Amino acid sequence: MKEALILICFNTIFYILFITFSFFGIPLFSLIVAFQAIFISHRNAMKKFRRAISWYGLVIIKALPYPFVKVIYKDLDKTKTPGPFIFACNHRSASDPFLLACLPYEFVQVVNIWPFKLPVLGFMAKFAGYLSVREMPFESFSKKATDLLNNGVSIAAFPEGTRSADGSLGQFHGSIFRVALQTGYPVVPLCITGNEKIPARGTLLLRPGTIKIHKLSPITYDEFRGFTPYKLKNMVRQLIADEIEVMEGKGNG
Repeated sequence: MKEALILICFNTIFYILFITFSFFGIPLFSLIVAFQAIFISHRNAMKKFRRAISWYGLVIIKALPYPFVKVIYKDLDKTKTPGPFIFACNHRSASDPFLLACLPYEFVQVVNIWPFKLPVLGFMAKFAGYLSVREMPFESFSKKATDLLNNGVSIAAFPEGTRSADGSLGQFHGSIFRVALQTGYPVVPLCITGNEKIPARGTLLLRPGTIKIHKLSPITYDEFRGFTPYKLKNMVRQLIADEIEVMEGKGNG
């Protein structure tokens, strides 16, 4: 009974703060960036806006659910490979897009069409240049992604395309890997565990837990030159699967 009461209080407070912060914080960020855009270039204004989105995400995933939810981010890359990057991440929960805010890079996300339809958040996604691979032909998607990468903006995607119902790693779609082969930019596997119930698929109920995010070393073009998209996506998928086993204590390392 006590645990249920705590859970109800936690969720009630979180969602009140989430809605309040979203409906007031995002417009405020937008107004600040719009004002700064008068004095700085469009490129710098977009960089500031995307950084503001990351700060928004960090507040949502780290500050609002504290102390019930803990987020641990580890950068396991020792190569110091320069970006921009194409991040490929497993997808277990609706909290995954917010968790990407832990990445210390300017980036846009590849999303399904539904986030663009959300009030406030949809505006934010469109203004930031987020990409919907299902809303446009691959040629248009590839061009926009390439332009972003050439301007120093990383791309972050969930190649499974949808959240896993049971936590298992689904099959990967090939779009971002085709872009990687066309552009030669490094692919970075990103692994998330611990958020399967924060929230679980089909519910908005958040449960306490510890979320782990591991950023693996980039796979450079020299390592996948000559690959097919199929071979590259399966290589990345296996790296993510192996790391998830380690993170969950099922593997060696």
